[in-house]
Formats: sequence, C-alpha cells, structure tokens
Amino acid sequence: MFKNYLKVAFRSLLKNRVFSLINITGLALGISASLLILQYVNYELSYEDFNEKADRIYRIKTNRYNQGELSTEWASGVVSIGHLLNEAFPDVKRYARLTTTNGVLSTNNIEFKEDKIYFANSDVFKVFDTKMLHGDSETALDELYSIAISETAAKKYFGRVDVVGETLKYNRNQPVKVTAVFKDVPHNSHFKYDILASWATTAQGREEQMNTVWYWDGYFNYIELAEGVDPIAFAKKIDEFIESRWGEDMRSRDTWMDFELQPLKDIHLYSNFIGEAEVNGDGDSVYALLGISFFIILIAWVNYINLATAKSMERAREVGLRKVLGSLKGQLIRQFLTESFLINLLAVLLAFVIVILVLPPFSGLADQPMTLALFTQQGFWVGLTVLFLAGTFLSGLYPAFVLSSYKPIDTLKGANMSNSGGAWLRKGLVIFQFMASVGLIIGTYTVYEQVSFMRNQDLGVDINRTIVLKGPAVTDSTYQDKFSAFADEMQANANVENVVVSTGVPGREVGWNAGGIKKEGAPDSEGRQYRVLGVGHEFIETFDLEVIAGRSFSRDFGDEESKILLSRSSVRDFGFTDAEEALNMRVDFWGNVYTVIGVLEDYHHESLKEDYDKLIFRFLPNTRGFYSIKYNAANTQQVVQLAEEKWGQFFPGNPFDYFFLEDRFDEQYKADKQFGSVFTIFSGLAIFVACLGLFGLAAFVTSKRTKEIGIRKVLGASEGSILSLLSTDFLKLILLSIVLAVPLSYFGMEQWLDGFAFRIGLSWHLFVLPAALVLLIALATVSFQTSRAAKANPVKSLRTE
Repeated sequence: MFKNYLKVAFRSLLKNRVFSLINITGLALGISASLLILQYVNYELSYEDFNEKADRIYRIKTNRYNQGELSTEWASGVVSIGHLLNEAFPDVKRYARLTTTNGVLSTNNIEFKEDKIYFANSDVFKVFDTKMLHGDSETALDELYSIAISETAAKKYFGRVDVVGETLKYNRNQPVKVTAVFKDVPHNSHFKYDILASWATTAQGREEQMNTVWYWDGYFNYIELAEGVDPIAFAKKIDEFIESRWGEDMRSRDTWMDFELQPLKDIHLYSNFIGEAEVNGDGDSVYALLGISFFIILIAWVNYINLATAKSMERAREVGLRKVLGSLKGQLIRQFLTESFLINLLAVLLAFVIVILVLPPFSGLADQPMTLALFTQQGFWVGLTVLFLAGTFLSGLYPAFVLSSYKPIDTLKGANMSNSGGAWLRKGLVIFQFMASVGLIIGTYTVYEQVSFMRNQDLGVDINRTIVLKGPAVTDSTYQDKFSAFADEMQANANVENVVVSTGVPGREVGWNAGGIKKEGAPDSEGRQYRVLGVGHEFIETFDLEVIAGRSFSRDFGDEESKILLSRSSVRDFGFTDAEEALNMRVDFWGNVYTVIGVLEDYHHESLKEDYDKLIFRFLPNTRGFYSIKYNAANTQQVVQLAEEKWGQFFPGNPFDYFFLEDRFDEQYKADKQFGSVFTIFSGLAIFVACLGLFGLAAFVTSKRTKEIGIRKVLGASEGSILSLLSTDFLKLILLSIVLAVPLSYFGMEQWLDGFAFRIGLSWHLFVLPAALVLLIALATVSFQTSRAAKANPVKSLRTE
C-alpha cells in the first residue's frame, strides 16, 4: 500500500513542478538554517557538559556593598571563602581555589611569555574533572614550585607529553618542576588553563591570612556540593555563616560581603562580572538565534501549508473519485501525508548538502569549532530527524484533513470547494510569515545601529595610531634606566611621537580594583571601591585625556608619587558636585595618604556596554604593565620593526608581544558584530523563504483568476488597474503584519538595548525603513506574477475554460 502511496505522490510532484520546487527549496533552506543555528545553540549550551559533576559545582561570586549599596560584583572574589566553607560544612565535598599571574617560562632555547598562569590547590583537578595523562592529581600541586601543564603546553616546551620530572625556568631564574600533565581543557569550558602552579607557591608566609581574611579580592572559588544538598538551602547557611564570622567587623566599616552560588553550567551564558577568567557568551543572544531558527522553519512549513491548501481546490475532483471508488478517509490522509513525507525527505536531503557547503564559512562567522565531524554527532541526527518528522506531520496534517474531508457528490458535480475557513487560515499564515520577517529586519537594523553607535562614539580618549607592547616579565634593578633608554631611542625616530608606560590601557578591564579608599580622617565605614590606573610621565597628554580641573602629572614638580588624579565619576562618588572642590583633597589609600592635584573628564576605558569607570590615577613611572607608542600612521611597519629591534636590545629574554590599540578596543564589540552578522544572514533568509511562498501563492491565485482578467481587459480595464486588483489583497495582509510586528519588535529591542550603558534610542526610522523594505520586496514578488497576467492577451485568457 505504501508503495502505491509513494507512486501517486511522485506523480503529484512531477505534475506540479513549480509548486514542488518552491516547497522543497523553501523547506530545504529552512531546515538547513535551523540545523546550523541549532548546532551553534547546542554548542553554547554544552559548556561544562564534559564535567560529570557539573550540576553539583558552583562558583562563589562575591558581591561587595558599601553603605548599603551594591558597589561591585566579582567573579574572582574573596580569597578565603571556599576554604572556610569547606572546613565549616560537610555539605561541601571539596573546593578549588585559583588566582592568576603571568611570566616567562623557558627551557633550553624555548621561551614563551604566559599571560595566564594559575595558582591552584590540588582539588582543582577533581572539581573541573580534568583528565590526567601523566602524574598523580592527588599530589601534583602540593609542593613549592611545582606545576602541572596541559598536553599542548608540554608539546610546546618539550616536544612530547611524558615530561613529569622535567624542569622549567620561571622568569629565567626560578626552577619549577613539572609534576603532572593533563589533557587539554575542552573548548566548551568557561575556564581554560594550560599551566597550574601549586597554591603553596603563592601562599608562602600568607597561608593563615589567605584562609581567613574577607577583604582580599581577585580569587576564584569553586565548591562541589555533596550529593543531595539543596543549593538554595545551603546559600542560606552561607549567609548565616558570614553573619557570625565577619558580620561585626563588616558593619564596623559600613561594608558588607554577600556570596552568591553560580551554577557551573550557567557561567558561560549568564556571567559578566569583574575578573572573569574568559570572555563569556550571551544567553539572550543565543536564545534570540534559537527563536530565529524556529521562525525560519515555521515560515517554510507555513509555505507548504498555504500552497497545499490553496491547490486543494484543484484536487477536489481527484478526492471525490477516490472516495467513490472506495477510499476511506484514513487512506486519503495517509496518501497526502506520504506526499508531505516525500517533499520533506527531498528537502532534508537538499538541506544536508547545503549544510555541508556552508558549514566552514558559518563556523568562522560564529567563531565556533564546527567541522564535518558535526555529522558524527548524535545530536545532529536527532535534530535532523526531529525537524523531518515535525515537518512531515505539522505541514502535512492540516492539508491532508482538508482534502480528505471533501464530499464526493459535491466534487464530482464541480462545486466550488473553496471555503472561508481555508482562506482565513492562508491569510493568517501570510500575516504570521511577514510579522516574523519584519521583526527580524527591525532586529537586524537595530543591532547594526547600536554597534555602529558604539564604534563611532567619541571615546574621550585618543586610541588612534597606538602600538601597545606588553611590558617585560623579566627585569632587574636597572629596569627604570632601561625603560628610559628604550623610550628615548624610540622617540629619536621621526615616526614616533611618544612612549608612555601604564598598568592598563583602554580596551581592557582595569585590573587594579582597590577598596577601602576614603577621605583622610574619615571612618572606615566611608571607604569606597575604585579602579586604579598606574601611569608614567605624559600618559594623560599622550592619550589626550581632558583635564577639567587642576593639572596633570608633570616633570616640573617633585614627589608626584604622592599625588593622584580623579575621574569625574570618582569626584561625584566622593560627594562633590564640582571638580574644583576635589582639588587638594587628601585621600587615604590603605594607610598611605595622597593629594588630589587634578580631575579628568570621564572617558570610555572599556566598551560602551559599560558605564564610566570610577578611576583614580596614580603616578607609577616604574610600572611595567604596558608600553604605549604613539606613531606616524604612514609608517606603521617601520615603527613595529624599530620597536622589536630596541626591545631585543634593552629587554633580552622577554618575548616581543604587541597589539594595535584600535584593534584591541574594537575586539570588545566582536560578539555583538558576530551576532549582528548572523542575525542579518538568517533574517534575509527568512524573508526570502517567506517571499518564495508568497510568489507561489500569487502565481496560484493569479492562475485561478485568468478568465476574470481576460473579461476585465475586454471591457476596457487597464493593466495598472488589474495589477492593483490582484496585488491589493496581498498588500493588505502585509501592511497588517507590519502593524502587528512593530510593537512586538519595539518591546524586544528595548529589552536588548537595556543591556548597554550607552545606547541608541528607538527612533522611527528603525521601524519605518525595515517595514518599507519588506513591503517593497513583497510588492516586487507579487507584481512579478500579477504583471504577467495583466499583460497577457485576453483572447488566450478567455480560452482557459
């Protein structure tokens, strides 16, 4: 029986080639787009899945309050909290504690600067479910100056993996022993590390403090709860513990620490706090793309339903004849579902080819490691099967019931089988399609405008023509002299304007966050938290920061190390309304007193997603974090070569590592630009699929009115009036879809933009231009068919029946 169904289905497809091609193409594009997006979403949601205990592991996020107000939220928070909870509660099975450093590691003639070396306790391997290749995870990080390295790091330094017992040099003088080699951390982990050093190495002489203090920030703490422990109930225990242990001391300083349990699997998509180990993803963007995939495939299925029900009038006589010959309703339903099965099967096969062709460029666009290995994953085939079966039944079930419900006596008499219910359904589906299309275009345009706004906004700081060198890790007592000589020789070149040193540069989070800063003589309770930037001579002038009160650091004055500058936001935080009022204020900075000599206008040190930082500038000419070189843009390569030459001369043994500040600053918008690009591509695809269905529907409706068109032309109707007659109904539906889509899009985009400290307003053009674009595309699609009918010879039209 199924063979007969299949044969009839093939005949139907061949008989209606144009409509079959439209259906198969639309479904194939919808399925392939959905598969690509689902793969992207699946990867984003798969973070930490490799960890068998992920559902019991939590990162302890630190929230710091000053005078009752939340001041900072730390991913890398209080040093002692994990240790103390592990000691106090049997609910905590184990904990991992990590903090980062950097330096140069070397062996023989191989030397690399490592920006992320983590000090960690041995339980880190169990908490993060790290697979050991060589060495004992229980004892690998017990001894002073012992390190565990990944297999990639082992190959980088030694050319092989079995290197336990080998020695590396840290900053060219401190031997460190390799005690373990572990398998590379999977890419879908929020915390990727290649080198772990023993906790004992960083804790020397500070073990007691690091296990008890509540005011040291910058440390990652992870706990593994015992099986059956309710994290919500345990969080309450933490609150009670903090109250009993540190409550009195905190209140005396009018400061409070609150500790929040972050589920390990939520960190990648829902965490963007101070001191994150990696740049995390965006859960809202991921689910927005998931929504797009749903709309695209739904639009493709809607096309099939629309065209199948529209053509049902042509198949009414076939249904009547089948029923007279004894076909049951169930058999007819199976027949039409078989046709749906065949169309969806061909669409899936075509979608499979499309995915193979576009997977490499899509992988680059999404910045994910997607290869043809995707086809070996069970999840891919599950998704493909679900889309295929869902498409077969969802798109085929309604047309099958409509067709099988016709009465044979009516169909054989030639009665008109159209019904208002089917017409209303088709209209409703067209409205849905173009609502989705208009919404996607508005979203795409808004994302583009917001990213453009952020990239083109005046930053208040000059980052152009700036090369930044990462400061040397290996130095000696002559460092200041070497830096001065390096800067002098660079500036002697006509292509170099200046060389300045600082602990941080724009485009990167200010890593120095200091709490407890207050006016001299004020109680500890008035201590606040600020971000501190250490700078050398002429940093302010080189980056063209605006001094709005007082002066900048200068070589004309002595004892500049005891002076500080404030940003406008810091002035307000100290309680002043005018910048001049803050001049000469004496500030207590952890027991040392500094005098405010100047105030700088706020500037965007980070992306416009973030609000202005509350900054304090200290004069630290001996710092070696970053060297910023202002240069002549016409001779970029010459400046890089000169810098590399002089670097090797003054800082031998230190790798030459540089970046262009404009590029690094722009990288902050990489995720938003990727999201916008993906959004644009799939929004365009959604409109194309919708218009494909509209094209087929217009062709069908026009063919049904061929005789009417001929009569109207004979009676004197112009081509324009006929074109208007045939297009009006479709345009009414599209206009209605625009009216419905605009308020929904406004709400969605308002929610997205709320995540930016500096954002565009939702002005009229963000809605009018996308609506006009969709209207024009739809009009062109309909006009292509209707204009042919309007121009047709009426004699031929009247011969159609």
